[in-house]
Amino acid sequence: MQVFVESVKRGSLSAAGRQLNLSPSAISKLLSRLESRLGVRLINRTTRSLSLTEGGERYFKRCLEILTDIESAEDSLTSFVREPTGTLRINSTQGFAKHQLLEFMAEFQGRYPRLTLELQITGQAVDLIDEGVDLAIRLGELRDTSLVGRKLGESQRLVCASPQYLNARGRPTRPSDLLDHDCLRLSTSDVFNQWHFSGATGPELVNVQGHFVTDNVDVLHEYARLGGGIVRLSAFMVAKDIAAGRLEPLLTNYHIEKQLIYAVYPHRRHLPAKVRVLLEYLTEKFSPKPPWS
Repeated sequence: MQVFVESVKRGSLSAAGRQLNLSPSAISKLLSRLESRLGVRLINRTTRSLSLTEGGERYFKRCLEILTDIESAEDSLTSFVREPTGTLRINSTQGFAKHQLLEFMAEFQGRYPRLTLELQITGQAVDLIDEGVDLAIRLGELRDTSLVGRKLGESQRLVCASPQYLNARGRPTRPSDLLDHDCLRLSTSDVFNQWHFSGATGPELVNVQGHFVTDNVDVLHEYARLGGGIVRLSAFMVAKDIAAGRLEPLLTNYHIEKQLIYAVYPHRRHLPAKVRVLLEYLTEKFSPKPPWS
């Protein structure tokens, strides 16, 4: 089952072999034996790709559940060995991983050296069960009822720009002034480019415009630091730049919405020790007062 699941997840026999320390020929033989015993083809294999058959898709989902149960059974023995082991798969957005998570991972791994950390970076929410993810960092409200979420904290969104840009173009004093500036935009989300403010006169929405667009939030961050324009990003990304004077916060007398930060994991009868210790560690680092506040 492990060979089958890893082959599907990795997309090739050789990649599954590297993960399981087996040769591609050994992987192929094990898959053939499994299919022979079940009496059904699970995977359509070519020299370049793998694809699941209808039976393979059904078997894959059950294998994920069974392997998780086996892992939980083995994990129940950690009270005897006193230390979590195995692979801990973590999923996060690029921005949070780069600016917050990575800073603490070495310390966490030092506490639990028998854990292997696998950090997956994605721009969109993934199916934790299908992808074999133990814990994910999610930003914003949780809508997936199949997941358990623990709130780690919240991050204020900040509008900011570099001193060199502001010295050349001036400083906006009200949201409507942003229409006369180069605001840095994201090509993959119209909502991201709709900046909401709340002040003494009520709510205000600005559909920002500018001459630079990208599909990567980290590129927006770096371009703002280089003087390319005004950006709106979470405090966990820009707090250090503001403290160092590389970026200057703007329109601070207006309220801008906050971004909620959750650690989420699949519903399970028993929370694996490796997930439990990571949750405890993240709570210790980010609650009640996050490092960027």
